[in-house]
Amino acid sequence: MSTRFFVLGSFSVAGCPPFAGLVLDEQVVAVDALQPLCERLGQPLCGSKSVLELLEHWEQNLRALQRAVEVLSLESAHPAATPELSWQPLEALHVHAPVLYPRQVFCAGANYRQHVIELAVAQGHGAHDQTDEDERRALAERIMDARIANGQPYVFTKIPSAITGPYDPIFLPADSQQVDWELELGVVIGKAARHVRRDQALDYVAGYTIVNDLTCRDRVYRPDLQAIGSDWLRSKCPPGFLPSGPFLVPASFVPDPQRLHLTLKLNGQVMQDEGTDDMIFGVARLIEYISHYVQLWPGDLICTGSPRGNGMHYQRFLQPGDVLEGSISGLGTQRNRCLAEEESPGRAR
Repeated sequence: MSTRFFVLGSFSVAGCPPFAGLVLDEQVVAVDALQPLCERLGQPLCGSKSVLELLEHWEQNLRALQRAVEVLSLESAHPAATPELSWQPLEALHVHAPVLYPRQVFCAGANYRQHVIELAVAQGHGAHDQTDEDERRALAERIMDARIANGQPYVFTKIPSAITGPYDPIFLPADSQQVDWELELGVVIGKAARHVRRDQALDYVAGYTIVNDLTCRDRVYRPDLQAIGSDWLRSKCPPGFLPSGPFLVPASFVPDPQRLHLTLKLNGQVMQDEGTDDMIFGVARLIEYISHYVQLWPGDLICTGSPRGNGMHYQRFLQPGDVLEGSISGLGTQRNRCLAEEESPGRAR
């Protein structure tokens, strides 16, 4: 029989430390509480306090969770009717990023054809680009066609402290006037990967989530260091600039990551609306490329690039009071309200 759909996440209640939870039908149970059942089934969990612990032994833990969910589904049509387990309604919990503290975060830049063309038209091809709109579009189209034919992915890193929850506020830096959104498919690695072939790359994926790679556009270029180019530290790494979640959806429930649909709304208005089939380099190619140069570990997060419809295209940037809603088919929805940085309580979030 096919495994009943479930997702994983990180949750807390009443200010207590976060715990790894399994979600069925809008009800959450601590994964650690499933250990006795898994042991009775002969498939004990190896590390269950956090989602990262689960990912450290993902293949074993996934089998154990799948078997536990099968048994729970046979025993009852609704998890709340299982008396030996303490289920809590999802709405009563604080939902954190599914992987709270990944070792590494990688971002694929310029990875949607239409997105790159739009950015090039709006932003230009450098700090001192003087070309007009038609010239920028023509050049961007030529560059994209060449990349598709012969190019390689462009990948940079983002610091893990930028991660925030799927419903947490976004604090807009006081010295930036161009904070932009970039809704993306997030890929979570499930086992150590080095020199992975493209045709085997998806075997290394534990699951998928939603991320929003926020960017201060007016901090990207360094006019004092023109030869170096982009400054990703100051433009992409403030606290809260990577809303993630709400859930980690196991890869077994996502047959093809290149057949998903992303939708971002700003105050209810659709701004991004694109399929992952517009990626220049798909998920498997990105894993192949990244693992060729660095070591990937369980829990590592790969942000796969953003489709067209960013604020730079509309010349509309985030302001205090704005609400972002980002959805990906089958993965859920995140919702974040923007606040001015001075509204921050001044403590680590």
